[in-house]
Amino acid sequence: MIKKIITHPGGAHKDEFLACCVLLANDSVSILRQEATDQELRDPQVVVVDVGHRHEPQLNNFDHHQFPRDAEPTCSLSLVLSKLGIYEDARSFCPWLEVAEWFDCRGPNDTADWLGLDREVVGKLNSPIDITILQGFAKQTEHNPGEPIWEVMQMIGKELVEYITGLRGRIDEVSKIEEVWKLKHGDEEFKVIFAPRTDPSIEEVSGALGWRVKELGLEDEVYVIVYPDGRGQGYGMKRFNDREEIDFSRIEKESDVRFAHARGFIAKVEAVGIDRLKELIMKSIV
Repeated sequence: MIKKIITHPGGAHKDEFLACCVLLANDSVSILRQEATDQELRDPQVVVVDVGHRHEPQLNNFDHHQFPRDAEPTCSLSLVLSKLGIYEDARSFCPWLEVAEWFDCRGPNDTADWLGLDREVVGKLNSPIDITILQGFAKQTEHNPGEPIWEVMQMIGKELVEYITGLRGRIDEVSKIEEVWKLKHGDEEFKVIFAPRTDPSIEEVSGALGWRVKELGLEDEVYVIVYPDGRGQGYGMKRFNDREEIDFSRIEKESDVRFAHARGFIAKVEAVGIDRLKELIMKSIV
């Protein structure tokens, strides 16, 4: 249990704002925007974020400004996520996190260079949503439960933590039942990743399968993912990373194909047999 969160006064930035959001996911406490005292830095029930020049997870102190100039880009959000044990998954599932780390540690110019963008392009990506909420956070020295900014922050924190932990749970479930098929078309070999129907069913299987492909390091080999259709007894088939070698519109007239998108990237089929699923995939090869 924590008693309060302290972060720095003055201008607000995305990293300490989101770090506070994540902390509010489990603890409904006040946020004070002020310098931390030595007593507060020694108290593990007081979480000090992005201020204090100390990184001491055991004492809930999460500052990075004392790190060496050439250290790997790391922000206060990174440190909080690491304490919660979900940082690696967050880096995998949330592509924006690495960008936030660079912005906070290296600034917009170096970040633009790292991204291979003009500095002006980075500025065009700003949203009035970000600006308004961060300014609202900066204008008050204290944020308490029931206040609009605080409630939005807790909502963001819960959503983010639930997304990361929920996706990890689904990926782990899928990893226990997945099958990787090797198919051959002429001299070309490719792979299909398949998840059979389970009872109870796994939510959002197609998304979890997509992430499993990346974890298995098969991005260049998998052409199709096949997963239980949530609307019937058949299966959904989706081409992975929009592989142009697969066009499901080629099977739209098959008797057991319920739907095939005109753009060819997805199909829903009544077929439940493995051999028939493989046959439909082979017929979809361009």
